[in-house]
Amino acid sequence: MQVGFLLALLGSGHGGVAVQAAELDQIRDRGYLIVGVKDNLRPLGFQDSQNQLQGFEIDIARQLAAELIGDQAEVVLKPVLNQDRLDVLLNGEVDLLVARMSITDARSRLVDFSRPYYIDGTAFVSRDVAIQSLRDLQQQTVAVLFGSDTIPAVRFLLPSVRLQGVESYQAAKELLESGQVAAFAADATVLTGWVQEHPDYHLISPLISAEALAVAMPKGRQYDELRREVNQAVERWLKTGWLRQRIAEWGLPIDGFPSFTDRIEPSIEPSNE
Repeated sequence: MQVGFLLALLGSGHGGVAVQAAELDQIRDRGYLIVGVKDNLRPLGFQDSQNQLQGFEIDIARQLAAELIGDQAEVVLKPVLNQDRLDVLLNGEVDLLVARMSITDARSRLVDFSRPYYIDGTAFVSRDVAIQSLRDLQQQTVAVLFGSDTIPAVRFLLPSVRLQGVESYQAAKELLESGQVAAFAADATVLTGWVQEHPDYHLISPLISAEALAVAMPKGRQYDELRREVNQAVERWLKTGWLRQRIAEWGLPIDGFPSFTDRIEPSIEPSNE
């Protein structure tokens, strides 16, 4: 595979003309899989000290190449920004997305999803060793990002907690460091990376909300085989323990391990489009 040519092709966007996503037989004919991933979100997808992409979702992308192509090395990992994720899939710039994409009704009208490979949700991080459980947060002040979905989740389950809005993760860290707040509430996948980079912090379990992360795939009957193969792969990973092993390896909360009831039926059945 001529990687330089391929990267130039991806960067050019084919002259700005939207192209149709490749079907499974076309992917196999060309001999490589293109997957949109995160490159700045430890431990899902990030650049290591050698500037190589690593992470839980990077492992999934490579394993999908092994399942669909027969060789996990035959994958092109295309970093994507959150706001661009759907566009690159809809424009055919990537074959699949494994980029912390949660399943929502709005997104499901545009793309199909595999069954979940991880259940993300709201967690808490603290540097106070006295705070080890949700009970310890009662009557405490907790930082939350302004306008985030975390706010109603915390208010519903921990009504006695006082909330302090912040504009950024850095602002939350400053409040934690100064002792102005006891904890910070945000997505468990993001906070896991926080703890890995700052070992003086710890996560407080369990998660207080659930948000299914899944592989995003193009809609349309021509992609039925691709969707079926991806879903069967995730099913095997659940049964063999590969998925649980990778979750543990990357230090993610194990309560995010999806159960066999975490099934997204519309993405398994053939598309009506």
